[in-house]
This record gives sequence, structure tokens and C-alpha cells, in this order.
Amino acid sequence: MTLTLQKEQQRINCQKVLPTRGVPSLLDDVQTGLLESPRKLPAKYFYDDHGSQLFDKICDTKEYYPTRTEDALLQAAANDIIELAKPDHVVELGSGTSRKTRRLLTACEDQNCQVKYWPFDVCEEIVREASENLVDEYQWLDVNGLVGDYNAGLEHLPNLNGNSLYVFLGGTIGNFEHDDGVAFLSELRKTMSSDDMLLIGADRVKDEQVLNAAYNDKAGMTAAFNLNLLNVLNREVESDFDSEKFKHHAFFNHDESQIEMHLIATEKQTVKLAALEEEISFNKGDSILTEISRKFTATSLCNMLEEAGFQLNQHFSPDNNYFSLVLASPE
Repeated sequence: MTLTLQKEQQRINCQKVLPTRGVPSLLDDVQTGLLESPRKLPAKYFYDDHGSQLFDKICDTKEYYPTRTEDALLQAAANDIIELAKPDHVVELGSGTSRKTRRLLTACEDQNCQVKYWPFDVCEEIVREASENLVDEYQWLDVNGLVGDYNAGLEHLPNLNGNSLYVFLGGTIGNFEHDDGVAFLSELRKTMSSDDMLLIGADRVKDEQVLNAAYNDKAGMTAAFNLNLLNVLNREVESDFDSEKFKHHAFFNHDESQIEMHLIATEKQTVKLAALEEEISFNKGDSILTEISRKFTATSLCNMLEEAGFQLNQHFSPDNNYFSLVLASPE
């Protein structure tokens, strides 16, 4: 092992974040979500290895604007965000590969603000890989990886000395129904001190054609991503779904202000769930709701944050108002 590699590894730490409450397993979610009507499953099960690769491809499609729009907005606003937050720590919930977070870390570097970075993700392998890449790119950076499920509670997050900037990007707040989103943000607020700040990314309401196209790309990446959920079920629940007998369907539900992704049965069929010793009967046209992605107005986003106990510090949005980054602090 070279001296340089040893020094880089010394700047990386990884620890488990213990849950504060139980989180349903896939079997639990299948039992409550597929055996009861209306049928639905949490979107988190999309992301096996193949699903994660497909999502990366979705982000590169012409139609899928959220990732590149948020990244460009971060690039434009990062220096202002760091100047306002003055963080000693950057804590990112659902950090993944930390690709967009580099905008913030570069702004820290430009302002000689040597933060410590705390990526929090359910997959330890991804946390470690991202950490190694970051300490290689930023020679001054220490990374303290956190491995756990933020849906299982935030009470056991480390107590940090100094100002912390909590980061929740990707429009992920839109995957929560309203009450669940407010509950999640309220729980996060309780872990924060009065000097901490939250940076949250949220997708905005816009022309329905733009929204519908983003989840129905011509290359079929989103369709493949959605249908891959059936492969996950076949592997993990010992089911016998035939993906050829289902089709991807995504649309903007105007009344709920959300994109809905469904898997629609294309013919009458029966599916076995061996791990549960159950069967599911589908008629042609029956649906499984696999994801919601709520879209916000500037007002509805701020109202949600206020309901969770935050006050708005700064609102960043591009000229077309396609996306929002909001910097907020506990009231």
C-alpha cells in the first residue's frame, strides 16, 4: 500500500446508524401492498444493481430534466449557499454517489471552508466507494460515512460540534406523501440545532407534456426501470411475474399534483408468491402503483417546510422555474 493511499484511507471513516424504529421488509410490503387493494409498493425496491444502472441511464435521457436542472442550479448557487450556511459539516441524506454534492464541496474549497462530509445511505458499498473518490478529488476533505436507512429514524445521527448543513437533494421529498414528508422533515428538524440549515431540492409543477415525457422517455429506460421491479420480486419473494405481461404507465395526476408510475397487467393472469405461499389474480388493466413523485409550487413547498417547523432563508430557482433549491433553518 502506498503512503498516499494510506493517508486517504485515514481520512475516511464509516459507521452504522442504528434504527430508532422498525422498517417493513420487502416481504412485509408485498403482503400489505400487493395482497390488498389498491396494489402498491415503495419505490425504494427499484434500486437493485440493475435498477441503479438503469436509473443512471434515465438521468442521461433528453426528456429527464430533473437531474441536470438541479445540478446546474447547484453549480450556480453553491457559493451563495455555503456563504449563507457557513457549515463545519455537510450531512447528506440519501447521498448515493455524491455526484451533485461536489458542487457544494468545490464551493467550500473556493471559500477555504474545510468542512467534514457525512454521506448517509443505506448501501455501505456505495458510501465507501463515493468516499474514496471524494478524498482523492479533495485533498483537504475528511469523510465520515453513515450507513443506515433514514426512514428508520434519525435519532442516532452523530452529535456534531459546529454548524451543520443538512442536504436532501434529487427531489426525493416528492416520493413522500404529504403527511409522511412533513413527519420526515419534522423529525429531521428535531435533530438540528438553531444554527444548522437544511438544503432541500424539489421538482416544480410545470407543463404536463414536459412532466409526462420525463417519465416516458423514447429510449424506454424508465419503462425498463419500472418493469425491473418484477425481477426484484421474482428474486426476493420467489414470485413468477412475467414482465412480458405487464406494461409501464406513467402520467401526471393533476388533482394530486404528482407523477404516478404504474405497472399495468396486459392480460388476465395469476402470479404465485412462493415465499408467502400466496397467489395474486390480475385482470387485464389491473395496476400496481410503484412510485409517486410530487411536484410543488413555490408556495406549496414553502408551506410544507413551515408545517414541519422550518423557516425559509433563501429560494434558488432557474429562469424556467423547473426546480427549486430551498435553504431553510429551524424556527
